[in-house]
Amino acid sequence: MASITIRNLDDALKSRLRVRAAHRRRSMEDEVRHILKAALSEEPAEATDLGEAIQRRFRALGGVNLKLAERAPIRKPPKIGP
Repeated sequence: MASITIRNLDDALKSRLRVRAAHRRRSMEDEVRHILKAALSEEPAEATDLGEAIQRRFRALGGVNLKLAERAPIRKPPKIGP
């Protein structure tokens, strides 16, 4: 089995880890193993853009059909200078 060393661990974080391990009746080392195993066994989130995520969430509601507003032709930019 492999082992790792974690340096420069914040004192407050180490204290919270000690308390968490004690509540679960584990050593700090065993608690860290459980935390890492749980974090790394989750499936990675699917990379999607915001539009796809919104569409997927509301697809079951039937969707929305919006009428697009009519657009005027693009105006010419103002002249700068004399």
